[in-house]
Amino acid sequence: MANFTGAGGLLAELTSVGLYKPHQGRLARQLTGGVIAVVGLFTAWSLANELGSGPVAKVVPLAVAALIAWFGFRVVNWPPFAEFLISVEAEMAKVSWPSREELIRSTAVVLGSMLLLTFVLFAFDTFWFWFLDLVGFLRTT
Repeated sequence: MANFTGAGGLLAELTSVGLYKPHQGRLARQLTGGVIAVVGLFTAWSLANELGSGPVAKVVPLAVAALIAWFGFRVVNWPPFAEFLISVEAEMAKVSWPSREELIRSTAVVLGSMLLLTFVLFAFDTFWFWFLDLVGFLRTT
């Protein structure tokens, strides 16, 4: 079971204001926090549409958006999750990305293989349908 209490727990982290290793894993943490913020904005927008008009319909979605934004900001600074994001960014820096030409060649090979396999499976299906219909195993009317 996860530790949600105590000095290192998520609940303690949600109420703190400090940053954990602010200069490490910056891009991965910013993107993760941004995605959480976008989900929060979409949630608030959907909630505002459901509540209709009135003061409650304006305050509640704003409060929900603010809480989700704060959660997104704090969760990327929660040490276990921040260490994971730092590791992800470090591993992504080690990836050797293909050149444009290599990407085009590889894509052509994959698409060609898929077309060939599609044709072969279609031919097998057609043959077995014809054969089983010929011997009377299938009844087509």
